[in-house]
Amino acid sequence: MLTTDLALFVRVAEAGSISAAAAELDMTPASASAAIKRLEKQLGSALFIRTTRSLRLSQAGERYLGHCREALSALELGRMALSSERGTVEGTLRISVSSDFGRNIFLPWLDELMEQHPGLEVQLELGDKVSSLFRSNIDVALRYGMPQDSEAVAFSIGHLYRQLAASPLYLAREGTPTTPDELAAHQCLLYKRADKTHDLWHFFSGDEEHRVRVSGRRSCNDAEIARRWAVAGQGLVYKSRLDLATDLLDGRLVPLLTEYGTEPLELYLLCPGRAQVTPAVLALRDMLRAKVAERLAQLDKAMLDKAMLDKAMTGSAASDEGWG
Repeated sequence: MLTTDLALFVRVAEAGSISAAAAELDMTPASASAAIKRLEKQLGSALFIRTTRSLRLSQAGERYLGHCREALSALELGRMALSSERGTVEGTLRISVSSDFGRNIFLPWLDELMEQHPGLEVQLELGDKVSSLFRSNIDVALRYGMPQDSEAVAFSIGHLYRQLAASPLYLAREGTPTTPDELAAHQCLLYKRADKTHDLWHFFSGDEEHRVRVSGRRSCNDAEIARRWAVAGQGLVYKSRLDLATDLLDGRLVPLLTEYGTEPLELYLLCPGRAQVTPAVLALRDMLRAKVAERLAQLDKAMLDKAMLDKAMTGSAASDEGWG
């Protein structure tokens, strides 16, 4: 019994189509159909019920699918164990990353990692939905906040904070808020995470906490859209400094209320269990720690330079007024 036939069976079951699964696995539909028939002959059972318009699992196929997945997973774990003993970064790594971070920050970092390790293959899943690591077909996930799965292995990647920001266009049109209480008069861009709308924004001044319930005409279930709306001048956004770093550095967004502290965020790389902590995962962890620290250092320096420039310009203006 060929493992390639087993993997094809799983993909056909998930896709509901032999041709779609064949395209994903770079096979012809004819060869894929022959492989499924070969597997059915070896098992002595029909795995699918076929009609001219549809393909669905038979009862035998439904029972066999779980066993097949477990067998393939066990074989992959065995391969990763051998790879771990050799200390080589290779094999397939299934990674889940949030949409905004994945598209706009993570992709070039991932390219660098793969260039350094030619034996590494990646399956990347983007999305903001938070699901159990044990119910997801992934090896590692990059998420803000501690995992819900108590058995998950969590590597801290960076200690971050949220940042309030808006585009120069919005500020020129609507004015710049100077205190958290003024946010009630502004359009705030909201997004959902884990089916909860993030509309309670926290700011800190010394020991005093300001909790502001904000609102706006725009909300979405994709944090990237909230950032894009902010860049387009549609309102204020309150997100991780890391997610906003590129727009802040390039001047598309302006940091606001910088004299106030904001909510802390911890970025974690999560594995379902220790069996998934392979050399590839450790290489990814080390790369992420270095890249995140570098990006935040760039942002801190840029904001410090801007603050010093603003202070110098304010002092110069005051001197001019005194001279006049």
